[in-house]
Amino acid sequence: MKRKLANVLVYVFLTVVALLSVFPLVWMAVSATNDSQTVLSGSLTPGRHLLDNYRNLLANQDVWKAMSNSLVYSLSQTLLALVICSFAGYGFEIFHTRNKDRLMSVLLLAMMVPLAATMVPLFQMMSKMGFLNTAAGFVLPSVSTPFLIMMFRQSARAFPHDIIEAARIDGLGEIRIFLRMFFPTMRSTYAAAMTITFMNAWNNYLWPKVIMQTNDAMTMPMLTANLMSGYVVDYGMLMVAVLLSTLPTVVIFFLLQKSFTEGIAGAVKG
Repeated sequence: MKRKLANVLVYVFLTVVALLSVFPLVWMAVSATNDSQTVLSGSLTPGRHLLDNYRNLLANQDVWKAMSNSLVYSLSQTLLALVICSFAGYGFEIFHTRNKDRLMSVLLLAMMVPLAATMVPLFQMMSKMGFLNTAAGFVLPSVSTPFLIMMFRQSARAFPHDIIEAARIDGLGEIRIFLRMFFPTMRSTYAAAMTITFMNAWNNYLWPKVIMQTNDAMTMPMLTANLMSGYVVDYGMLMVAVLLSTLPTVVIFFLLQKSFTEGIAGAVKG
């Protein structure tokens, strides 16, 4: 009886947490269909102003330019981060030495440094290299992160080293071992890393705000923030912009949800 009661309480708790997590998305979607006054009233009833809000957004902002910028920047950062961090994590574990452990400790300590502390030197570096208002300026500071390196290193610990030794004896080079053996078995880790990196890149606001100084280089978070900077805010139009900005990350997460969970679990176990 006590076990059944405990299970009921657990399911009730999880249901409440799930509803609280989903509620902002539902409220955002409903608000996108209402006018500004209805949004401010807190109504949860769907309206008939979705197309009007969408037309107003297109008339006032270059939405699809911002969407394409965010997509190009995010995909570029994700691809480069996966390649660089997976090679680094693999190397730290497979070619293990004490000096590499010390270097890894330094990298993990770097996770404690906030972005604001490195903003000025990063901006100076990007400016001197001519990377202002470019995809390179957006991508380069985040193509190698200690968290992703640590994730791939932890996953590499579960990879059987005997297979690597056997492959070396058969004459396979390290690159071919990585591509033919390590990469196919770590798909869940790549999916988890891809989800995390893409969502962080897509939702990034502070660094693009510093490095992107023209409207042509604007991203979706920057565009959404600009809608709130006027004297009169059209909340219906704002909610449509937020909805459009949220959809790509929601789609990516749900498509890779299972692999994301497996990848995180595998990294923790490793």
